[in-house]
Amino acid sequence: MRTEEAMHPGVRWIGPETDLRTIARIMKEEDVGALPVGENDRLIGMVTDRDVTVRALANGDDIESLTARDVMTKDIIYCRTTESVEDAIHLMEAKRIRRLPVINEDKRMVGMLSLGDISHCSSQELTGELVKAVSAHHA
Repeated sequence: MRTEEAMHPGVRWIGPETDLRTIARIMKEEDVGALPVGENDRLIGMVTDRDVTVRALANGDDIESLTARDVMTKDIIYCRTTESVEDAIHLMEAKRIRRLPVINEDKRMVGMLSLGDISHCSSQELTGELVKAVSAHHA
């Protein structure tokens, strides 16, 4: 199966100057744990609920002044619509990530492939291996 068939399409972008309160509200309203950050029609980062917690709140920064650019993860790992789900799983395991933006042949983000998506389309064995890999404690 290709990633295009397993992903959830229609991912919402936020701009790099989006404030943390807005980010948190969007995550709550859309029941998502990550939001892609785009600028000039390009994916430049990803803000996760963990980024908000660890990079903003735990550091004691003034959260009223922080934006997506301040807390986002840069150097985003992604997969292509034409790649197999198995290849995406191996990438997620190797990079220890739970979500992959999915990019089409025009270099446009068209969806997101998450651990939950994988669990619905893969074997229990593959899903279990992925969960174990991404849940391992960081050294």
